[in-house]
Amino acid sequence: MTHEQSGIRRAVPAGRELTVRTWFLLALVVMGLMTLMAAGVGTVVLSRTSEATDRLVHTIAPARTEAFKLQAALLDQETGVRGYLLSGDETLLEPYRRGLAAEGTTTKAMRPLISADSGDSKALSDLDGAVRHWRETFAVPAIKAEQADGESVGPAALKQSKKDFDRVRERLAALHTELATDQREAQSRLDTARSQRDRAFLAVLALLLATGAAVALLLRATVLRPLESVRTAAGRVADGDFDLSIPEKGPADLRAVARTVEAMRLRVVGELTTSRRNEAVLADQAAQLDLQAVELRRSNAELEQFAYVASHDLQEPLRKVASFCQLLERRYGDQLDDRGLQYIAFAVDGAKRMQTLINDLLTFSRVGRLNDAYGKVDQKASLDRALRNLAATVEEHDAIVEYPEDLPEVMGDPTLFTMLWQNLLGNAVKFRAPDRTPHITVEAAPDDDPAFWRFAVTDNGIGIAPEFAEKVFVIFQRLHSRDAYDGTGIGLSLCRKIVEHGGGRIWIDTAHLVGTRIQFTLPRVPAIDADAAHTPTAEGIAS
Repeated sequence: MTHEQSGIRRAVPAGRELTVRTWFLLALVVMGLMTLMAAGVGTVVLSRTSEATDRLVHTIAPARTEAFKLQAALLDQETGVRGYLLSGDETLLEPYRRGLAAEGTTTKAMRPLISADSGDSKALSDLDGAVRHWRETFAVPAIKAEQADGESVGPAALKQSKKDFDRVRERLAALHTELATDQREAQSRLDTARSQRDRAFLAVLALLLATGAAVALLLRATVLRPLESVRTAAGRVADGDFDLSIPEKGPADLRAVARTVEAMRLRVVGELTTSRRNEAVLADQAAQLDLQAVELRRSNAELEQFAYVASHDLQEPLRKVASFCQLLERRYGDQLDDRGLQYIAFAVDGAKRMQTLINDLLTFSRVGRLNDAYGKVDQKASLDRALRNLAATVEEHDAIVEYPEDLPEVMGDPTLFTMLWQNLLGNAVKFRAPDRTPHITVEAAPDDDPAFWRFAVTDNGIGIAPEFAEKVFVIFQRLHSRDAYDGTGIGLSLCRKIVEHGGGRIWIDTAHLVGTRIQFTLPRVPAIDADAAHTPTAEGIAS
């Protein structure tokens, strides 16, 4: 086949080609037509057989039976008349009378069983005429004469009577002959109909078997073999032979299925090639990431060591600056004017604030970098520790702190949570309103997310404007001057880092108008026993 022929063949719409459904419908139509034809033939031959059987059983056989009854009735009449005439005994006429009644009944019964234009009807009519002639010319006159004057008929009359009745016997024999001939013909037709029926049934059976075999072979050649070839090829492709093409054979829909499977195979091959190429790229990237991870761990270790060393190395000069400035003030204070003393105070204050800033930065950098003690944390215990650390500040400003008797347990690091509470409560006291006693309320309730608890710290202090609700969580961001409120501006940024490190979130409730309301969420304790469960790393919780 040339490429042009192949192209023309593929250009034929699938709707004009036979599909599997069409093949099966054709097979069913053929089988249906054959069945109808077989039913028609069977009906015809069975009708013929039934007709022949009915004629033989319901017509001829009863007619012959009635003929034998008629023969017996006529013989009874002839015997009764002859006996009565010879003996004169009236009782001997009883067979004649009985035969006469039986003749009428039998003749009446035979008429419907015999066709009007058949030989049987003519034979019956001839018999009836002969019987009437015998009865009218001999039997009835002889009986009346005998009954009237007791005279017996002469020998000549008896001889003539015998001849007449012999004619009756001949007509009766002719009737039996006609009926026997009809019976033989009917039996012959019945045998012929039965033979035709048997031959027709055998022919129909053979034709049905041949048609069924032909349809089965046709379906196997046009449907089953192409389907088997597609299944075999698809199985080999599924086993890993991705270079094997799916053959397109058989009806239109099977070829469409084969084309679809072939397209899927090509797509799988393409995706597999891409996947292998990507796998090689990912392997190279993984190797590079492993190297970078090793380098990053080494760099983090060096940075951590550097932070500790730098903190000590930076704080030592600051302590010296502060100490020597204080020594200058004590030794030469009486020689310095007010401006000189002020400069020394500035230097000492700067050194102290630098020390505080370094310590806060170290604390901020340690959150999430160290191997924290992750587990169940009793927030009541963490809050109590924070209050003990802030006891002097709370007592100094007569602050009132209210909190529930029972706070829920959460997952996290107890040290960090103590630091969290200490910063939040310390800020609430620090940024108090000058005209009222600090009043701080701690609350806990289930969060909208069932995996978290929601906590709130509410105070009656100076509050935070809504436009600064996010700015206060940025490191080193201050809303007031150092003269108004001391500190480094790291407190709330440290709180956010602690909460987010624990898997929660923290925010300012801008709907609270009097004072400040800070809310945050922390993960609940899982339903399984935390001691038996796998302890996740701090990095996993943060992610």
